[in-house]
Amino acid sequence: MFVSHAGADRAWAEWVAWQLQDAGYEVELDYWDWGAGDNFVLKMNEALGSGRMLALFSAAYFDPDRFTTQEWTAVVAAKEKLIPLRLDGASPPPILRPLLAPSLVGLEVDEARRVLLEAVAGPRRPDGEPAFPGAGGGGRLRGMGGSGPRLPGSLPRVWNLPGRNAGFTGRDGLLVHLRQELSSGSRVAVQALRGRGGVGKTQLAIEYGHRFAGEYELAWWIRSEEPALIPDQLAALAVKTGAARVDAAPGEALEALAEELRTRGRWLLVFDNAEDPAALAPYLPGGSGHVLITSRNPHWQGTAAPLEVDSFARTESIALLQARVPGLAEHDADRLAQELEDLPLALVQAAALLTDGLTVAQYLRLLGESVSKVLDEGRPHGYPVSLAAQIRLSTEHLADTQPAALALLHACALLAPEPFPLHACTRSVADPAPDVAGLLNNPLAARNALRALAQQGLARVQDGTVQLHRLTQAVVRDQLTEAEHTDAARVAETLLTTAYPGRASDPATWQAWPDLLPHLLTPDPADLTTAAGRYAACDACWYLMDRANAPTALPRLQHLHHTWTRQLGPDHEHTLWAANYLARAYRDTEKPAQARALGEDMLERRRRVLGEDHPHTLAAASNLATWLAESGEVEAARAQAEDTLERQRRVQGEDHPDTLRTAALVAVRVAESGEVEAARAQAEDTLERQRRVHGEDHPRTLITASNLANWLGALGKTEAARSLGEDTLERRRRVLGEDHPDTLITASNLANWLAALGKTEAAQALGQDTLDRRRRVLGEDHPDTLRSASNLVNWLGALGKTEAAQALGQDTLDRRRRVLGEDHPDTLRSASNLNGLRGDA
Repeated sequence: MFVSHAGADRAWAEWVAWQLQDAGYEVELDYWDWGAGDNFVLKMNEALGSGRMLALFSAAYFDPDRFTTQEWTAVVAAKEKLIPLRLDGASPPPILRPLLAPSLVGLEVDEARRVLLEAVAGPRRPDGEPAFPGAGGGGRLRGMGGSGPRLPGSLPRVWNLPGRNAGFTGRDGLLVHLRQELSSGSRVAVQALRGRGGVGKTQLAIEYGHRFAGEYELAWWIRSEEPALIPDQLAALAVKTGAARVDAAPGEALEALAEELRTRGRWLLVFDNAEDPAALAPYLPGGSGHVLITSRNPHWQGTAAPLEVDSFARTESIALLQARVPGLAEHDADRLAQELEDLPLALVQAAALLTDGLTVAQYLRLLGESVSKVLDEGRPHGYPVSLAAQIRLSTEHLADTQPAALALLHACALLAPEPFPLHACTRSVADPAPDVAGLLNNPLAARNALRALAQQGLARVQDGTVQLHRLTQAVVRDQLTEAEHTDAARVAETLLTTAYPGRASDPATWQAWPDLLPHLLTPDPADLTTAAGRYAACDACWYLMDRANAPTALPRLQHLHHTWTRQLGPDHEHTLWAANYLARAYRDTEKPAQARALGEDMLERRRRVLGEDHPHTLAAASNLATWLAESGEVEAARAQAEDTLERQRRVQGEDHPDTLRTAALVAVRVAESGEVEAARAQAEDTLERQRRVHGEDHPRTLITASNLANWLGALGKTEAARSLGEDTLERRRRVLGEDHPDTLITASNLANWLAALGKTEAAQALGQDTLDRRRRVLGEDHPDTLRSASNLVNWLGALGKTEAAQALGQDTLDRRRRVLGEDHPDTLRSASNLNGLRGDA
């Protein structure tokens, strides 16, 4: 007999299988007979083909996404006999409704066993006198000393678990996994349900206790947040079981209980809200029973097997909200679940407020205005405190026991919700925030602070990083007083500056940048008060722009510049840092007029404050040459660049990095004036110096090399252009990565030189790869992407792939018309190429 059931009905499946086996049937039950590594589908196929199937009908059983659907449909299709039993009032699919399905709902255990066995055996008259129902009866397993489970849903005599949550939703997978782990061995099984506050650990433990109540003869709930109160609760259990007298001393009662549990089976103890494994360990009993622990502390290894309880799956969140708020549309439930991070307690509180009359729009608006206030409302029955109050109590505990951990928590509330690399805080800074200085200088102190945050369920700690969940972060931030916010901002800035990897233009720092980047992009510019903090915030935007993410960097730089202009004044050095980076962002987002205006204003201020030949003034002058060129003023840009280069050579020397950068730009300006040979000579001299000063693989060296290869090709020295281009491409792929915009510029140019040398197939292959990468990195409509597409059209046509060339040519023409306009030279070039492919005049 194969028992087919939904995972949510495991307790029923075990009871049914036990009764059948006790009655002499050969039973196959997946949890009993299928092990790790077995092929689930093959085992199910064998089970269905070797005997009859007993199907436990329930609402969960008929969920079309469960394997039960495959099981009962296979039996029906094969016209095999299916024996149904109903566990609830769920209506089966139409094809199964004609089947007589006896019900076990509401029956006592003996009656339920009779109904089960009659359903399997079928109706028949007795062959002789029925056996006397007194002593000596019982089945095969009872005769061997087995102690079968009670009917699921019936409660043990010794029982104090909290009432069942009628609105409990989801978690079937966790409940099944928990049951498997607890029942997998004969010795005492200890499972720790761990997770942050509000994920529903306690509710999961209550539901487990009620759902599998029939498996236990004793189930006892122990409130464990205060370890000193545990002995009295266990002593009460000792009295309830009869192991100890009412007047027994606590120590005597605990000893008696330990002995009782060692000699019993089928008991369940739940230690709710235990936070200290060492404090709980003395109270964990031996024997063959089950122990559940709920805790925010993740550190239970060695004491219990941990089971992570996280937020709901989105489908579970939507189901909970719609069950509690009649008429709630699915898209509104989805929006709420997303804002509340699928956190069960937050969802329940939201449902309570919506039921009281708030609309979804009103709730979301209030949540944005004051998340802490909103999450203090709507506390459901059975929950001791609201989510906001729970977080507030945890922070108050840290204030009393671990002030350094509290300072770290407050600081992280002002940073990004991604993991912060505390292990990277190795750089020395002047005047670090005192609340965090000890953590940065003492690894043990840092470990203790991180452990305290994890134990309170306020942060996820892993591999030297600390991460606050978005909702926790928002509540903590919202609960800060003005003075606490000021202190937290200072600590956050200390963390950022001590973890700062170094200049974003230096390849040696690139590996460390991704972990810190989101945190440098998050703080309010007004909260940054040191030169190191402000420079790091600007440099984070440079890192973005170097990777073609100027649209992301632009609003951040505008915010930095606007805030510091108002806070420090337009002439302040830090304001001018932001202005310089902002000008580049304008250029990279194709706003040359704004870049030029900002560059001119910045240069005028630096000349007035610092003088004509100050290095910062000269750097501003060099940048302005670029902004002028981007505005189409080629001659003015060249004059500006050449004057700046002459000053830098005199003030800083010919081989200074700033001088070499301007020299490389002068070569570009000269080439733009049509003097390609002069540009080549300038670039060769600059490249030789950059290789000596920066090294062959430095990004600035490679910019010059890429430009030089381009000018060699323009001068007809195609083989030299190809050779330098291949070398530069190999270096850029290795240093910058295959998808970096600069790498793709060199790849695009190299494809052109390969085509010019008659290597059209190689050009087409490299061109296709470059187009694919540019589409992914820059977008379908970026001018560089469309340039790659236009070149590829030509090479496809030259190779006779006319149909592909025409399709790509038409797509490119359509995009250029939309992006650039009908009369743009590139648009007209695409139209001409397409006409040529079609043979049009």
